[in-house]
Amino acid sequence: MSYSNNGDLEHLVEQITDVIVARLNGDAEEQAALCGCGSACFNRCPERMQRVVDAGASRIGLVLGETASARDWASLVDHTLLKPEASEKDIERLCGEAAQFHFASVCVNPTWVRASACHLRGTNVAVCTVIGFPLGATLPDVKAYETRRAIFDGAREADMVINVGALKSGDDCAVEYDIRQVTEAAHEQGVLVKVIIEAALLTDEEKVRACLAAKRAGADFVKTSTGFAKGGATVADVALMRRAVGQEMGVKAAGGVKGLDDARAMVEAGATRLGASVGVKIAQEASGVRVAAGGNGGY
Repeated sequence: MSYSNNGDLEHLVEQITDVIVARLNGDAEEQAALCGCGSACFNRCPERMQRVVDAGASRIGLVLGETASARDWASLVDHTLLKPEASEKDIERLCGEAAQFHFASVCVNPTWVRASACHLRGTNVAVCTVIGFPLGATLPDVKAYETRRAIFDGAREADMVINVGALKSGDDCAVEYDIRQVTEAAHEQGVLVKVIIEAALLTDEEKVRACLAAKRAGADFVKTSTGFAKGGATVADVALMRRAVGQEMGVKAAGGVKGLDDARAMVEAGATRLGASVGVKIAQEASGVRVAAGGNGGY
């Protein structure tokens, strides 16, 4: 059952988030201060808001409408291939599919950023890469360098993994600092940052803390998963993350998106971007074609 029709789930998510945020931040005024600009974020952070809108938030109403096209759905997808055995031919095929179906981006490991940028030159498809992937245990300055190098090679979006161990240890300052090193490096060049919290490894309270750290650090999106942990995106996690960050950030659902039905459920829960290796399948199903499950691997 989709999130929009599941009142019990929505109510539960609201209760969980409200309790956690209240406990973490004391009251609504303190919660608003965490963003640095509070409830006025849309008016006071225009550049940040424009990045999120450009990344897909403005298309959500369209894809959930009855007249949504395959291209509308494709515009929300980061067409992903992160498996370590991916070859140059695999990357070339990925980029060809992304250009054909007009996906938002291809998401590839840093070693394939330059080749992907070359394959996609002249298209509107961005190159997204991963930072500190998949464990998040790289040092902050190394993540910052990795970000700058990927941008030099042609990346326009960076999906970084948080320091999960620091979060589990209660060191939210270290988590925020880690994220900020990447966001500052990326935003110098106008590059989007999505923060992977690896939700499958976290409690609900930890998920909210991770989202708030990403928000304080100036990230553009929070993202559910690497696809390499024990679980991927769930509707409940997406809804919880959306409620934690509010409307001024994007939410990316990655892992567990197997087709159009899953994609719709994630978007209804609050996702504004989808990471999937089955982007072609989603686009085909949106065109009315039912296809067998499959994908490139990685998410």
